[in-house]
Amino acid sequence: MGARVTRAFRNFNVENRAEQEISKMKPSTAPKHPSTRSLLQEQLSQHPEIKEEVSRKDNKLLSLLKDVYVDSKDPVSSLPVLKVQVKDAELRQEPKEFRLPIGHHLDKNVMDVPKGKVTIVEALTLLNNHKLSPETWTAEKIAQEYQLELKDVNSLLKYFVTFEVKIIPPEDKKAIPAK
Repeated sequence: MGARVTRAFRNFNVENRAEQEISKMKPSTAPKHPSTRSLLQEQLSQHPEIKEEVSRKDNKLLSLLKDVYVDSKDPVSSLPVLKVQVKDAELRQEPKEFRLPIGHHLDKNVMDVPKGKVTIVEALTLLNNHKLSPETWTAEKIAQEYQLELKDVNSLLKYFVTFEVKIIPPEDKKAIPAK
C-alpha cells in the first residue's frame, strides 16, 4: 500500500514540474572573488584591447572546429597498444641491484634478492643468530652482511623475534608424564 502512495506523489503533476525545470534560466557563471575582480578590472583598464580580443569570434578557428571529426573504436582493439606501452615503460626503468641469497638453504625459486631486502629464511637466520650471540651478530654486522640499512636492521631486531618454545614444568606432581 505504501508503494502506491509514494508512486502517486512521485508522479503527481510530473509534466508541469518538468516544464518548469526546463524553462528556468540557465545557471550563470560563478561569482568571482572580490580580490580577483579588482585585478581583472585593473588589467582591463590598462589593456582595453584584451576585452575586444576575448569577446571577438575567430571565424577561421570556428571553421577548423567544424572540420574536426572524431572516430571512436571499440576499446578492445586498443588493448595490445597499451600492453606494448606498459612493456616499454617497464624496460625503461632503472635496473635494480641484486645480490645472491646468503646461506646454504637456497630456495630454488629465489635466484637473486634486491639490495635492501631479505628473504624469509634469511630474516629468520639473522634474527636467530642475533638471539644466540648478540655480541658477534650486531646490527652493524648484519646490515653489512645482508646489505641492509642500519635503521631497518635496528627496527627488525627491536620489533621481531623468532618463534620460541618454552616448556613449563607442571607444578602438580599428579600431571600425566610425557611419553
